[in-house]
Amino acid sequence: MSTSYPERYRRTALIPALLATVALFVGLQFIDGGGFTVIRYIVSIFALIVAVFAWQAGQWWWLIGLVPIAVLWNPVFPVELGMPTLWMALQYGAALVFIAAGILIRVKESSGAKSR
Repeated sequence: MSTSYPERYRRTALIPALLATVALFVGLQFIDGGGFTVIRYIVSIFALIVAVFAWQAGQWWWLIGLVPIAVLWNPVFPVELGMPTLWMALQYGAALVFIAAGILIRVKESSGAKSR
């Protein structure tokens, strides 16, 4: 008698995406101040981490949203948009990309040593 187990998936990008989303919402308070540089580091690094998970999962289309986030929020060569309202809108848009990516990027678990 053979028992069939349902396929299991891991959402490897969920935690970094949620952390980036929290940073984006906290960053709304610092858009005009010096603390926004720290938010830029956090968001840019997490965008690259989630992009790597997307690539590993074979879902390269997420790079269309994640790479521009990594570029716009990078603190090394900062992009100055000059309008706080535009940054606020981009913060919300980036949060939506992170939430969607965190939920939808998934990797099939290997059934390795789980035999009975």
